[in-house]
Amino acid sequence: MDEGFVTANGVRLHYVAKGAGERIVFIHGFPEFWQAWQHQLDDFGKDHCAIALDMRGYNLSDKPEGVDAYSVDVLLEDVRAFIQSFGPEPVVVVAHDWGGVCAWHFAAKYPELTRKLVIINSPHPATLYRELKTNEAQRDAMRYVLTFRKPTADALLCENDFARLAKLFESWEIGGHKLSPDTVAAYKAAWAQPGALDAMLNYYRATNIHPPGPNAPGVMGFEPDLSQWLVRVPTQVIWGEQDGALLPALLDGLQDYVPDLRIDRVPEGSHWVAHEFPERVNGLIREFLSDG
Repeated sequence: MDEGFVTANGVRLHYVAKGAGERIVFIHGFPEFWQAWQHQLDDFGKDHCAIALDMRGYNLSDKPEGVDAYSVDVLLEDVRAFIQSFGPEPVVVVAHDWGGVCAWHFAAKYPELTRKLVIINSPHPATLYRELKTNEAQRDAMRYVLTFRKPTADALLCENDFARLAKLFESWEIGGHKLSPDTVAAYKAAWAQPGALDAMLNYYRATNIHPPGPNAPGVMGFEPDLSQWLVRVPTQVIWGEQDGALLPALLDGLQDYVPDLRIDRVPEGSHWVAHEFPERVNGLIREFLSDG
């Protein structure tokens, strides 16, 4: 694999790339980093130029100070500048969790740069806004966001050798792939980078699409223009239905905002479905890319 840095939107972003051909850009979420896409880099790097970056605040990328440096408007410009640094052609974007948040906004604003969009367990902003306003179960499932927004959250997540974050590994072996100690060590090394956890949590502090809490109204405090979130590029959503934080109702009505839409559900998959069933996820992506 090739490894390097790109200066994009004023920050230095680390990336890893493998292969040659059409570009596929993989965007990770919380609390991961480029290595979240190892299975995809190995597969798609055989016949594509597969690129996985560390988002700002993560691992080896820059970690600017201040919550405002992590707003969605800033993050999507990171993605735009990063993608365009490799050339002007539109690319396939594959994204998960917070990477998906950025990718939804990116595809809506820059359809000319997005050939196809693949989203893995990351809600469209319009359906997330709707569900947080109207669905008590979804509000309850995302109460953790209120904890993540607190100034003390990074210290909490550091406790006992990152024990709370390490829970994400618990389901990764269900598809038959053994969890390597080297993988666990690499994640903990990324979390231990100076300033990383606080920067990673700033993603949550900068958004207002969250359940209402004692110190912030969240979704109850604004009325967005939903037309700004229309995604008109061909889009695939892969959804592990055992996601405890993001409930399946987030998929209801999605076609109202994404007219060219394919949804692939993995009933036994969780939020970490790309780790649990990498061959199945890769196969679904390849089907989508070859269609049309």
